[in-house]
Amino acid sequence: MENLEKNIEIRTIGESEVEILTTYRLAYLTELQGDRPAEYKERLKSELNTYFKEAMAEGRCFALMALQDNTIVSFGAMVIKSIPGDFNKSSYLEGDILNMYTIPQARRKGISAMILEHLIEEARTRGISKISLHTSKDGERLYRKYNFSEPVYPVLELCL
Repeated sequence: MENLEKNIEIRTIGESEVEILTTYRLAYLTELQGDRPAEYKERLKSELNTYFKEAMAEGRCFALMALQDNTIVSFGAMVIKSIPGDFNKSSYLEGDILNMYTIPQARRKGISAMILEHLIEEARTRGISKISLHTSKDGERLYRKYNFSEPVYPVLELCL
């Protein structure tokens, strides 16, 4: 892995830049789930733009991008949820990482790790007590390197 830190700038994605985030989220989804009809992708893009703008304005989401020579090469975002507490603490903040995506020609160079480190540090700053994510098999090694592990409690899902 080459030393990229001098060539990479990590910066926050603002509300006015949400379209960049959603464009690359669609690229990620296409790689993961396959292509969809153009009409569906346009509707999803519009809905994602609305979601991210509202969530960022309300402080429920933050996003980062990595630039190399003024070209966007990688992204990461975190959605923040407030969870009812227990006898130890009245409430908790949890973060869900999403939109971790690096353009194909910039992969395996440590850029996603840089984004992940910044997301984790921002989560600490915001008082987030737990971070979770869904990962592809390709990404799992990176997250395990940062001590992401199987959930303590079994996770069950019901897709409606």
